[in-house]
Amino acid sequence: MTLLEVRNLSTSLVNKERVVRAVEDVAFDVNDAEVVGLVGESGCGKTMTALSIMRLLPEGGEIIGGSVKLDGRELVGLAETEMCAVRGGSVGMIFQDPMASLNPTKRIGEQIAEAITIHEVIRTDVAYRRTVEMLGLVGFPSAKERFDEYPHQLSGGMRQRVMIAMALACEPRLLIADEPTTALDPTVGAQIMALLERLRGEIGMAILLITHDLGVIAGLADRIVVMYAGKIAEAGSAETVFFRHRHPYTRALLEAIPRLDEPTGSRLPTITGAPPDLSASLEHTCRFQPRCPRAETRCGREEPALVREEAGEHEVACFFPLRDPPSARTAAVRNGTAEVREVPTPGLADDQSGIPAETLLRVNNLVKTYEVGGKLFALRQRAVVEAVSSVSFEIAKGETLGLIGESGCGKSTTGRLVVAVESPTTGSVIFDGADITRSARGRGSWRRELQMVFQDPYSSLDPRMPVGEIIGEPLLIQNAGGRSWRTRRVKELLDIVGLPAYAMGHYPYEFSGGQRQRIAVARAFALSPKLIVADEPVSALDVSIRAQIVNLMMDLQREFNVSYLMISHDVAVIRHCSDRVAVMYLGKLVEIGPAEEVIGDPRHPYTDLLVKTVAVPDPLIERKKPRYLAPDDVPSATRPPPGCRFHPRCPRMQPICVQAEPGLTATEDMRKVACHFPLPTTSRKFSLI
Repeated sequence: MTLLEVRNLSTSLVNKERVVRAVEDVAFDVNDAEVVGLVGESGCGKTMTALSIMRLLPEGGEIIGGSVKLDGRELVGLAETEMCAVRGGSVGMIFQDPMASLNPTKRIGEQIAEAITIHEVIRTDVAYRRTVEMLGLVGFPSAKERFDEYPHQLSGGMRQRVMIAMALACEPRLLIADEPTTALDPTVGAQIMALLERLRGEIGMAILLITHDLGVIAGLADRIVVMYAGKIAEAGSAETVFFRHRHPYTRALLEAIPRLDEPTGSRLPTITGAPPDLSASLEHTCRFQPRCPRAETRCGREEPALVREEAGEHEVACFFPLRDPPSARTAAVRNGTAEVREVPTPGLADDQSGIPAETLLRVNNLVKTYEVGGKLFALRQRAVVEAVSSVSFEIAKGETLGLIGESGCGKSTTGRLVVAVESPTTGSVIFDGADITRSARGRGSWRRELQMVFQDPYSSLDPRMPVGEIIGEPLLIQNAGGRSWRTRRVKELLDIVGLPAYAMGHYPYEFSGGQRQRIAVARAFALSPKLIVADEPVSALDVSIRAQIVNLMMDLQREFNVSYLMISHDVAVIRHCSDRVAVMYLGKLVEIGPAEEVIGDPRHPYTDLLVKTVAVPDPLIERKKPRYLAPDDVPSATRPPPGCRFHPRCPRMQPICVQAEPGLTATEDMRKVACHFPLPTTSRKFSLI
């Protein structure tokens, strides 16, 4: 039975005398208990489609055509009082950013109960009990005890569960989930997806899942709708879109994703150019034509209609759809004949430790503690958080060390300590033979050789400065060359990162997220550094933009022999870029070694957890692999567990794990593992998860 029926939906946004056609002639259905995935790059119209269905458009937004029917009832044109009963009642929505969507001044229980009392005439105590039940339904631990907590007291995964509980409070028939796992750790993302899958089965709820993470789509969606520039490019079953897709844009999205079961170090395929300006007239042309490798003259003169393929419900909007068969690897997966791939063992260094001989950076027993509290907390006992605890590692010249772990494990703090943005409590950082933690003297000499790319390029770039001044500022501070030389250097850097010279006169807000990240990379390379610390450089980017940034950084490394400390919770990206990988948990390193060994054959149970919760963009793999989940509550860094810090979540825990903390011990396969009972190594690495 069709629950949601969208037909020829068109939405415009009027902004500063510009009319943006954000959604145009979009049509699809969502059936009872079905999951439909809506995918595409940022700005393609996914979220605007959802907001149009909910009639929650921003100021200046208007539905200018089409129909939206819920269970046969027309929602377009429905009176606002009646629409209020639909929102939260028949249709629930999980918004993209739970921290921005939850009221920071209200307790979480109060916010969920409010959603119930708005739609039902119900006593306060009954609403309270229902709220506790909903928190329990979404797997919220200790619901009664945490009923009165505020959003800021919860982790990202817990806040997302509160949003889900609020959306499900009135048992809606349709749930719209807008990027429910964006920027979450893979473990938390896997838990959220498993939760949605369970709720779908238990209460028969339909889901419209909006995301650019094709791994998430592969594991949950029955059908997929691919959007580009406000229109549908392709639609069909999950298996059809992944394995028998016809639109070049769909293939480009799939090929741009780094995978755990693909060779590392190669360039990722990218989509050239950028999506079109939706305020311009795009009639009589294929919107993907400027970026399409198969474009011909007709594509620039006519707009292709969404045509149904002869077999089934597969729809494609392309004059020259793809007809070539899938790759050999994809065919093997589809037919169930995929073979394991032998992973070559890296050669040992001269000292047989796995560390290349020419070391650029050496971190020795690094410790960083913070005191929680202050004058306002004078009556309370102050707590000490050990964000980084006895961390040691090396990075060689021209090498990339990937640092992975869940949020709050100490990755970013370690990066800031390496570049001396913060000072360690104890320990040392030896860079190019000099201890940079002991004294500020001489910092100017190595500061130019040690740079950082911060996590959020928008907040780390001065919005009051044009791009030319932002990139040239390090040159000015270091008195490098004259004004004309600095101008030439900035233009050269812009060319290196693939931006035009006229970008010098523009400001950060005038660029896309991927372009701002390129500006941040150009600034980091301004002084030709020897080491760059990249903190989550691609965490919130689309798959196509992410591939461009990954390729750019790898190209620059080959050209300038620069070393990277690459910090991320994206295991697939880290595996693709890194020579070696270090895994952190609650401030400590638990495993370190060659990337192929650590990711391909984990020895520590925590590394194994991270790898097995990575969503692979392949429906046949995602639906066959077991749900590998650990308890959601990560122990507090203020009160870490005794012994092994991972033991409360570890499936291999034994009494000794509670009594004694394991040290980071070298193994026979060129890595170090901090575990009393490490996983056994295998002789072959599997190409599929």
